[in-house]
Amino acid sequence: MKILNDWRLIILLCLTLGLAPFFPEPHILGKLKWLAGGANGMVLKDYFDVLLHGVPFVLLLRLILLRLILLKISNKTSKQKK
Repeated sequence: MKILNDWRLIILLCLTLGLAPFFPEPHILGKLKWLAGGANGMVLKDYFDVLLHGVPFVLLLRLILLRLILLKISNKTSKQKK
Protein backbone atom coordinates (compact mmCIF):
# COMPACT_ATOMS: atom_id res chain seq x y z
CA MET A 1 0.00 0.00 0.00
CA LYS A 2 1.27 3.39 -0.96
CA ILE A 3 0.17 5.05 2.28
CA LEU A 4 2.35 2.72 4.40
CA ASN A 5 5.44 3.84 2.46
CA ASP A 6 4.92 7.58 2.85
CA TRP A 7 7.75 8.97 5.01
CA ARG A 8 5.92 12.18 5.86
CA LEU A 9 2.81 10.39 7.08
CA ILE A 10 4.74 7.84 9.14
CA ILE A 11 6.85 10.53 10.81
CA LEU A 12 3.72 12.59 11.50
CA LEU A 13 2.09 9.53 13.09
CA CYS A 14 5.17 8.94 15.25
CA LEU A 15 5.23 12.53 16.45
CA THR A 16 1.50 12.76 17.14
CA LEU A 17 -0.12 9.41 17.87
CA GLY A 18 3.10 7.71 18.91
CA LEU A 19 4.16 10.29 21.50
CA ALA A 20 0.83 11.78 22.61
CA PRO A 21 0.11 12.89 25.31
CA PHE A 22 3.42 14.68 25.61
CA PHE A 23 3.45 15.81 29.25
CA PRO A 24 4.77 14.87 31.78
CA GLU A 25 6.43 12.29 29.51
CA PRO A 26 5.44 10.70 26.21
CA HIS A 27 2.77 8.10 26.88
CA ILE A 28 4.55 5.27 25.09
CA LEU A 29 7.66 5.75 27.24
CA GLY A 30 5.61 5.46 30.42
CA LYS A 31 3.98 2.27 29.16
CA LEU A 32 7.31 0.78 28.09
CA LYS A 33 8.77 1.54 31.53
CA TRP A 34 5.75 -0.15 33.07
CA LEU A 35 6.28 -3.22 30.87
CA ALA A 36 10.00 -3.30 31.67
CA GLY A 37 9.16 -3.15 35.37
CA GLY A 38 7.11 -6.34 35.16
CA ALA A 39 3.76 -4.92 34.01
CA ASN A 40 2.24 -5.30 37.47
CA GLY A 41 -1.36 -4.15 37.38
CA MET A 42 -1.62 -3.82 33.60
CA VAL A 43 -4.99 -4.76 32.16
CA LEU A 44 -6.04 -5.48 28.57
CA LYS A 45 -6.70 -1.78 28.00
CA ASP A 46 -3.07 -0.95 28.83
CA TYR A 47 -1.71 -3.55 26.41
CA PHE A 48 -3.98 -2.18 23.68
CA ASP A 49 -2.68 1.28 24.50
CA VAL A 50 0.92 0.11 24.03
CA LEU A 51 -0.07 -1.40 20.69
CA LEU A 52 -1.88 1.76 19.58
CA HIS A 53 0.98 4.09 20.48
CA GLY A 54 3.65 1.67 19.23
CA VAL A 55 2.34 0.96 15.72
CA PRO A 56 3.69 4.20 14.19
CA PHE A 57 7.19 3.35 15.42
CA VAL A 58 6.89 -0.20 14.05
CA LEU A 59 5.86 1.28 10.69
CA LEU A 60 8.83 3.67 10.79
CA LEU A 61 11.23 0.83 11.59
CA ARG A 62 9.70 -1.23 8.75
CA LEU A 63 10.14 1.64 6.33
CA ILE A 64 13.77 2.19 7.35
CA LEU A 65 14.57 -1.51 6.99
CA LEU A 66 12.90 -1.69 3.57
CA ARG A 67 14.90 1.32 2.36
CA LEU A 68 18.16 -0.17 3.64
CA ILE A 69 17.43 -3.51 1.96
CA LEU A 70 16.54 -1.81 -1.32
CA LEU A 71 19.70 0.28 -1.10
CA LYS A 72 21.81 -2.82 -0.49
CA ILE A 73 20.20 -4.64 -3.42
CA SER A 74 20.67 -1.69 -5.76
CA ASN A 75 24.35 -1.41 -4.74
CA LYS A 76 24.89 -5.10 -5.49
CA THR A 77 23.28 -4.86 -8.91
CA SER A 78 25.21 -1.71 -9.83
CA LYS A 79 28.50 -3.40 -8.85
CA GLN A 80 27.64 -6.46 -10.94
CA LYS A 81 27.01 -4.31 -14.04
CA LYS A 82 30.51 -2.78 -13.87
